[in-house]
Amino acid sequence: MPWIAVAWLGVAPAANAQAGPALPQSSLVPGGVALVRLDGPAAAPPRVELAGTPFREFQKHDDQIIEFDLLCGGGGAQLVDGLTAVGVNFLAIKPKQYVVQKLRVEPGMVDLAPEDLARVNRERPVIQSALATFSEAPPATLRLRQPVAGPRSSSYGLRRVFNGKARNPHTGMDIAAPVGTPIVAPAPGKVVATGDYFFNGNTVVLDHGQGLVTMYGHMSAITVAPGDTVDTGTVLGKVGATGRATGPHLHWGVSLNRTMVDPALFLAP
Repeated sequence: MPWIAVAWLGVAPAANAQAGPALPQSSLVPGGVALVRLDGPAAAPPRVELAGTPFREFQKHDDQIIEFDLLCGGGGAQLVDGLTAVGVNFLAIKPKQYVVQKLRVEPGMVDLAPEDLARVNRERPVIQSALATFSEAPPATLRLRQPVAGPRSSSYGLRRVFNGKARNPHTGMDIAAPVGTPIVAPAPGKVVATGDYFFNGNTVVLDHGQGLVTMYGHMSAITVAPGDTVDTGTVLGKVGATGRATGPHLHWGVSLNRTMVDPALFLAP
């Protein structure tokens, strides 16, 4: 079922909204982010649902960030209670056709060997757990710095078709850079996980607060450890080609309330 995730962020009240953190760009498409201004009673936190499915409980603040999962189609988010306009369908998710690449490769590059598949199945819940991190402190900012300089070699949403077999859409941004190029934290945060995984290679996951989590993959070296607190610009490691990679680059993912969204929306326009 298509779904959205909702995260309430600790920003300033309406009268002082400009004092809150810088916000991402709004994009009402699958993989996008919606910025919605709500002025409801503090004693009655709104509840949001899609197609009758309610989403997480959350604390009342004056601004709301809603993310749309990459695989969702059309539809809308519906406010159920907590506002004067109860039950009004207030958002429409517009379809978007992301780029599709059709490639012919060696058969061994498409289907995993049984031992590799077993490893992927062991690692997947570990990575998902890290990306689902939720800490109470709000993020210092929702406008992120690009973690490494370089051209974008693959964008969010790209779908590759290998030998006629479609793969899941790309859920991050790939940035090409030479091996050894420093990778820096795009915002203050805490290291919640590091590891060496089949697909992602050497990987770091940062928690920035209230459901904003970022991930860095294919690193040649990791220079932080779980529990470390980092500032914007702190070196996390170096660019590499570890894991399932055809050349040196950084795979950068942004998860907002357990939904992988387009990292480009968090960069300065």
